[in-house]
Amino acid sequence: MSSPDNGTVVSVMDVGGTHVTAASVDIETRSLRSRRSFREPLDGDGSAEEILSTLVRCAAHLPARRPTRWAVALPGPFDYERGIGRYEGVGKFDALRGFDLRAALTAALPDASRISFCNDADAFVLGEWWAGAARGHRSVVGITLGTGVGSCFLRDGRILRNGPGVPPEGRLHALRYAERPLEETVSRRALRRTYAQATGEAPPDVREMAQRARHGDRAATRVFTETFSALGRVLGPLLAAFEPTVLVVGGGMAGAWDLMAGPLRAGIADTDPVGTASIVVTAARHPAEAPLLGAAYLATAPVATTETLGSRRPAP
Repeated sequence: MSSPDNGTVVSVMDVGGTHVTAASVDIETRSLRSRRSFREPLDGDGSAEEILSTLVRCAAHLPARRPTRWAVALPGPFDYERGIGRYEGVGKFDALRGFDLRAALTAALPDASRISFCNDADAFVLGEWWAGAARGHRSVVGITLGTGVGSCFLRDGRILRNGPGVPPEGRLHALRYAERPLEETVSRRALRRTYAQATGEAPPDVREMAQRARHGDRAATRVFTETFSALGRVLGPLLAAFEPTVLVVGGGMAGAWDLMAGPLRAGIADTDPVGTASIVVTAARHPAEAPLLGAAYLATAPVATTETLGSRRPAP
């Protein structure tokens, strides 16, 4: 019989464009071991060697275990099966294009027995379904809002890539709004640009913009209202078709939930007030931990977690 460390603990990293976070996830308790995680700043524009060095340095904070199973969540485009970057012209990780990250990490991490990779938005939503705000829900949509829009559509714990209400490959960022890519309206850069156009001022970051809105800045308030009403109008028809019982929102911009929740809910209701009325719209319960938890879940799931139209679903 394997020891608890070997059998129920997964070492996990969540890699973003500006930082990487590492933790040990206890599968049995669905939580971070010792409730601790470790974070290192990361330069998404750095060389492959610099990015690898940062990941290894962050991983070194975790207690040594033998053998060590690793799960790594990171944004696409990435070949998650092979562990090879496919980044090009996305504003980060260009140095990882064609880089075999699995081979490099296997060589650099002591006693790494297995390394799996997954999309960070998928990991976030699965983490909230497994141990957070969507726990107990069979049909879930989750979105992450930050430098872009991430999304994942779940039914019975399986990721759906197509079907009624599911955008191409399950990726909301592929959709358009007002004849432009959605991320030209909903993203950190889009909010800042809209604020600058409205005020003629150098735009603050989203966190500062939120503070200004809370203190009565009408331009900032209008940016949040218009942006997230628009997002709601994009989501509404998808939610009505997919019929989730909960929509979970995370990502860096979800820190302004008090400013975005009302417009988001109103935008959704505008498109289909009957079909979306029963959907719970909520912020993530574990916004920072969910990608770590979800990556660990994906690494240990006993059955395939991705489903396409026509695939057999588990019996209710």
